[in-house]
Amino acid sequence: MRRLIDPPLNRLGRVLARRGVGADAVTLAGLALGLGAAALIAAGLPTGLALLPLLASRLADGLDGAVARARGKTDFGGFLDITCDFAFYGAIPLAFALRDPGAALPAAFVLFAFYVNGASFLGFAILAARRGMETRARGDKSLYFTAGLLEGTETILFFVALCLVPALFAPLAWGFGALCLVTAGARIVLACQTFAGRP
Repeated sequence: MRRLIDPPLNRLGRVLARRGVGADAVTLAGLALGLGAAALIAAGLPTGLALLPLLASRLADGLDGAVARARGKTDFGGFLDITCDFAFYGAIPLAFALRDPGAALPAAFVLFAFYVNGASFLGFAILAARRGMETRARGDKSLYFTAGLLEGTETILFFVALCLVPALFAPLAWGFGALCLVTAGARIVLACQTFAGRP
């Protein structure tokens, strides 16, 4: 997806940067939109209403990096971006659990899977940074991004599917959570191959 979305995002990011918009402001706007989508879901409103702010939130998530590349990246910007991403990723399953307490168990499972997957992702990034490893395979990022079966695009599609067919929340959550754990497991194997032994 990066080859398709990066060129238009970079163009728009340069426009915003020229107008004085900062990357951190775009990141926070994206989080606000994402939390707004979660609030609409949790309030019991038709879940389709959450699609627009949800997708706008992810557009902002792509734009903040483009603005940062145009204005100059900062370590804090990378930190803020990943923190807001994780807040958004946790808010949507939580919103479905708040909407329907009967969905609490599959929501808890998908949150558990996100937690394990996020830990494996961030742990790998920390060790990669200690070893001076770099990659641009998934775009120019502040952190080392390892490949995974489920990444940002797949997670957005999962959330869109939940909004379009909320009655299927439980099976979608169980399935997506299981695939997140597969991703984490694969990353653990990769970490073992990459970081085994003394640095």
